[in-house]
Amino acid sequence: MDIRLDGIGHSYSDFEVMRDITLDIPNEQIVCIVGPSGCGKSTLLRFIGGLERPKIGRVLQMGEPPKECLNPLTYIFQDFALLPWRSVSGNISLVLEDHGIRGGSAKSIIDDVLARTKLTDFAKALPKQLSGGMKQRVAIARALAVNPAVMLLDEPLSALDSQTRELLMDDLVRLWSRQPFTAVYVTHNLAEAVRLGHKVVVLSRRPGKIREIVEIKKPLAEREFGDVDLDAHQKHLWQLMRDEARAADEELIHA
Repeated sequence: MDIRLDGIGHSYSDFEVMRDITLDIPNEQIVCIVGPSGCGKSTLLRFIGGLERPKIGRVLQMGEPPKECLNPLTYIFQDFALLPWRSVSGNISLVLEDHGIRGGSAKSIIDDVLARTKLTDFAKALPKQLSGGMKQRVAIARALAVNPAVMLLDEPLSALDSQTRELLMDDLVRLWSRQPFTAVYVTHNLAEAVRLGHKVVVLSRRPGKIREIVEIKKPLAEREFGDVDLDAHQKHLWQLMRDEARAADEELIHA
């Protein structure tokens, strides 16, 4: 299923957040969105997910969701959003229970996503027994359990240390390579954007507008830490963002 943003604009009272954003998010691609603080990245994600409606423009879902899709659009948050009294399996089963899936059918789905996220040995563990990286793996497994058409990721790795972040990026690439999915990935981290994105959308400072869309042709499975090509893309992205970020910080200081 493709997503199209058609002339999106939004404001809160007289506070204009974004202006004239038109963007295609193709099926089975990861589109990363970067930009300075306050440019509307997370707001745009909420529009795509249907949590808010833009005042101007439309969000269009084009095509059919995948077979056996339970939730066309599924979020993965920065803070994991796990229920502390439920085990790893229990947190995953929660989204299936909401669709009336229990018993053997649920177990089959849970076993599959646990295996895909390397969590099989931790099925009975509680969140308090897990590291931050493992908690985020549980959140990813929970999202995969509903076989979404589009995954919406809002700074999913920002709370993790650099080593764990690298490992989880490897995990996401492995998951996509095994079964390609569509994703919109909001991040402040340019290294994440060039490691994971087929496209990187650079937003300007508020009101957020698309400054440039950078396409990265190198296959995800061939991208590695320290890759010269990725470093060049990252440098280009920072050159695009540097002045915007400085101006945005000045606006926040004097707001």
